[in-house]
Amino acid sequence: MAKSIQAANQQPVVDFQNTEIAFAGKSEKELRKAARLFGVMNNHWLVGVGAKLGITAIKMHLPFVESMVKSTIFEQFCGGTTLLECQKTVHKLYDQKALTILDYGAEAKESEADFNHTMNETIRAIEFAAQEEAIVMLSSKITGMARFGLLELISQGGELNSELRIEYRNVLKRIDAVCFTASQKGMSVSFDAEESWIQNAIDHLVNIMMRRYNKDRVVVYNTYQLYRTDRLQYIIDSFNQAQRGQYLLGAKLVRGAYMERERARAEHMGYPSPIQVSKDATDDAYNMALRFCIDNYEHIAVCNATHNAESSLLMAQLIDQKGIVRNHPHLLFSQLLGMSDNITFNLSHAGFNAAKYVPYGPVKDVVPYLIRRAEENSSVTGDMSREYQLVQKEMKRRGLA
Repeated sequence: MAKSIQAANQQPVVDFQNTEIAFAGKSEKELRKAARLFGVMNNHWLVGVGAKLGITAIKMHLPFVESMVKSTIFEQFCGGTTLLECQKTVHKLYDQKALTILDYGAEAKESEADFNHTMNETIRAIEFAAQEEAIVMLSSKITGMARFGLLELISQGGELNSELRIEYRNVLKRIDAVCFTASQKGMSVSFDAEESWIQNAIDHLVNIMMRRYNKDRVVVYNTYQLYRTDRLQYIIDSFNQAQRGQYLLGAKLVRGAYMERERARAEHMGYPSPIQVSKDATDDAYNMALRFCIDNYEHIAVCNATHNAESSLLMAQLIDQKGIVRNHPHLLFSQLLGMSDNITFNLSHAGFNAAKYVPYGPVKDVVPYLIRRAEENSSVTGDMSREYQLVQKEMKRRGLA
């Protein structure tokens, strides 16, 4: 984590509206390019059509499409196609006092060969990260190393025959190899939350790893989606379980990423939706979870992974109110590369541990991730997104607009 600790009377104020600090790392050319990109993303219809066409074009290996994607949306939201390409991004972020969470951006796979490839790539990333002071964590998806259908069966309490038990043991070995390497190399790894109907299996696997490796420091983090009605209580239960097992809890807090899919499945299958009834309810649950983690920060390492300014400010305020050093290794803020620079860099500038989530991988493999970023930044009304507004504000400050 960041090395310097500032005296209490010298701590700078966090101001998420300070675009000078937020975009200090961007040249005029980069700022103009970002403005054009976010301007296009504000067109909801265009993003919707482009997303469908983009996936089709990449799958069909159409000429020039990959290079076009790489020079636009990929460049904004990804660190590179390889680990070595990511180095430049990692170092540039660190120049602005921001840390890095690396993520091999390939989505869910289905073959044993693919699962082993993801495991090996993740282990390579851990070994690479161990040589870079700026990289504090690796992020991984269990569905990159395990078959979705197997996770669903386990989550539903289904019985495993001898063949499925062998498959499950192979999954456990892959995940253990990743966590063991992280433990040996002084790194941490977080496992993403996924759809509710496979999450029980993910929780089970990650809890095994936390019990195994989180004895002296937090090596393994689970991810909690607070737009689910049951996750606040589950964090409390997880903490109590960790206390009984005498290990530390690693908790990455997110609001969630599968809302429409979750609600549609619940309606189709006739069970109550696991999603909170409103955004306010999600925000309340998220902030309560955040308070709980900060209250127990000596035993919980929390990664506050959000673009929500209120939740980010709340954590910063709680840290100061409790007199905790701003760069305590159990307290980390995180935002996606290419988004919410006003949050990340103002926090890092003020001495907090703030990181960018940096995906990498072949363009064709990370296109689904990139499309989600484009959809997040578009709006149904066509109004300027927050990102676009901030870029425009900085351009005006520099006299460029």
